[in-house]
Amino acid sequence: MPATVSQAAAGLATRLATVSGLRTSSFQPEQLNPPQAFPVLTNVEYHRAMNGGDVRMSFDVIVIVGRYVDRLAHSRLDDYLSYSGASSIRAALEGDRTLGGVAQTLHVEGGAQIETVAVAEGDYLQVSFNVSVHA
Repeated sequence: MPATVSQAAAGLATRLATVSGLRTSSFQPEQLNPPQAFPVLTNVEYHRAMNGGDVRMSFDVIVIVGRYVDRLAHSRLDDYLSYSGASSIRAALEGDRTLGGVAQTLHVEGGAQIETVAVAEGDYLQVSFNVSVHA
């Protein structure tokens, strides 16, 4: 039986929590407290194999890095976007491709959709990563 969306999202949040200092959630939180990361479901594909096998869930993993005007936030982008290292989002997510046993595999397809997001009192620097989870 394929994993549910909430199981996959919880697994992604658990993997993101392996990045030191990064606050995580399995859904978009009400308040920002950067650096903070959470998955957002963008698509579910059914019938990729016989009898419901290989359901693929696509997520955007959003990382709110910090205030846009903060130099430290911009310097963190290098670490989060790195292929490897203690702060690499790709390395953290692919460190357990089964998400604790709820998925068959996952693949971080890419990252670097860097944007500014306005929230109540200011502008924040955000980067997102495209992740495919095969349930």
